[in-house]
Amino acid sequence: QVQVVESGGGSVQAGGSLRLSCTASGDPICIEAMRWYRRAPGLEREFVSGSDYSGKTTYATSVKGRFTISRDNPNNTSRLQMNMNSLQHEDTARYYCQVHSVYAICDDVWGQGIQVTVSS
Repeated sequence: QVQVVESGGGSVQAGGSLRLSCTASGDPICIEAMRWYRRAPGLEREFVSGSDYSGKTTYATSVKGRFTISRDNPNNTSRLQMNMNSLQHEDTARYYCQVHSVYAICDDVWGQGIQVTVSS
């Protein structure tokens, strides 16, 4: 139904910036909300940011003011980009894009994840 491709990430020193991109393609009714989650070593997966179909954005408290997401629809896809500024060592994690829909026929789809490493 939906395919998700993630790009970006990498390694940066504390205070630096990175950008993550998530592109979803497939049945449009299954691409309502797009979200970023992350999992740091030894910790549970946590919500980072999200955009619903109306364009409303939400952020975890830990990233508010530092991370910004934007969503557009190039070439019949849905793309969610996250600009990460003032990165901290605590932001080191594997970041995952999730695509969600309220329709019962749609399963949540996850990307394979992108590593972000911030050195202090």
